[in-house]
Amino acid sequence: MDQRGNKAIFFWLRAHSTHWEPLGLTVTWCLLIRYEQQRDNLNQQSFNMEQANYTIQTLKDTKTTVDAMKVGAKEMKKAYKQVKIDQIEDLQDQLEDMMENANEIQEALSRSYGTPEIDEDDLEAELDALGDELLLDDDTSYLDEAASAPAIPEGVPNDSKNKDGVLVDEFGLPQIPAT
Repeated sequence: MDQRGNKAIFFWLRAHSTHWEPLGLTVTWCLLIRYEQQRDNLNQQSFNMEQANYTIQTLKDTKTTVDAMKVGAKEMKKAYKQVKIDQIEDLQDQLEDMMENANEIQEALSRSYGTPEIDEDDLEAELDALGDELLLDDDTSYLDEAASAPAIPEGVPNDSKNKDGVLVDEFGLPQIPAT
């Protein structure tokens, strides 16, 4: 209860009760109100101390973080002093030259012997002509074989025998008897 609520109850009891003073209710009620006020004060003080401790711990953590950042910055400066951009660019150029040399070696090794040079444009024109020739072809007899292909088997294959009476699997291969 807050202080105003306590006072309101105290005054209500005083106004509506005729027998409360002889029973010692005045003293008891006053002590109760004081104890509640002391409890509220202690709770507030405890909360304030917790907040102060939290703030102190946060500041310590921040200081530790800043110190670690300073050490990291020093180490980075030392490392960057050892790294020269000219050396890195020279190294990159060397690697690029080595890659070009490796590609030249691969091209030299992949040359074919005794075959004429083929012009890509001629090859492309020949492929286009072949495609046009296939489109104009009315003979579809090559499709007859595909149309007469056996049907796709349905269901679960079972053990069957070939013309010699030997058990065969689903692929028509002889089965090896289990020992």
